[in-house]
Amino acid sequence: MKFSIGGSLKLAFRPWVEGLENIPADGPAILASNHLSFSDSFFLPAVLDRKVTFIAKSEYFTSPGVKGRLTAAFFKGVGQLPVDRSGARGAGEAAIRAGIEVVEGGGLFGIYPEGTRSPDGRLYRGKPGGLARVALATGAPVIPVAMIDTEKIQPPGKVVPKLMRPGIRIGRPLDFSRYHGMDGDRFILRSVTDEVMYEIMKLSGQEYVDIYATAAKRQIADAEKAAKAEKAELEKAEKAAHAELEKAARAERTEAEKAEKADAAQAERAQKAE
Repeated sequence: MKFSIGGSLKLAFRPWVEGLENIPADGPAILASNHLSFSDSFFLPAVLDRKVTFIAKSEYFTSPGVKGRLTAAFFKGVGQLPVDRSGARGAGEAAIRAGIEVVEGGGLFGIYPEGTRSPDGRLYRGKPGGLARVALATGAPVIPVAMIDTEKIQPPGKVVPKLMRPGIRIGRPLDFSRYHGMDGDRFILRSVTDEVMYEIMKLSGQEYVDIYATAAKRQIADAEKAAKAEKAELEKAEKAAHAELEKAARAERTEAEKAEKADAAQAERAQKAE
């Protein structure tokens, strides 16, 4: 299935690739990539001859019915590994264990150090958990990868993808064997993660933001909520002002009608007096 899906993607989107020579022909390695789109986990494996295993939530593999079975078959076919992500800490530990198993088995393990998709196309701070711990526990080389323009193919909320050429830049392997066995040192984990993110930034050309993408998403959501509330208050004020204007206009019309009636009555009395 991998080859049929990969062939279809390459035929339809014609992704360009730089640095394929940096992927080892065999043996373990960790591919650390920026994350712009849901499609990143499909385009990267499509251009490689070797299987890349990414982590996917287990719900993709356990949904009932025909659709659920087809979804599970699809994700298995493109190298997704189901991990139970119930509970934040349990999810992280499960992903780390799964990554170590893939690497120790001699495979390519794909991971997104940002932890989630970028909300605005910028590169965010890497989380010092999964990537660094798998690298230091296994001694496997870390290969930085930059996905280019994949967020433009299928932006959030868009069902039909746009046919355009995404790009993939693959950097030289990074060796962290000097830190082997030090995966319990948070300062080492931070240093390893930052070094990888720096290499990804150079490859991608993205603007770097020194906060986590999850925090950025919360800030964006809060800003949108505040803007929505401000808009609602403005609309409420406009409606109130409009209502006051209508009330004033009605009062003015009423006074005018009273004045007209009074003038008419006075004119009528004057005519009778004559």
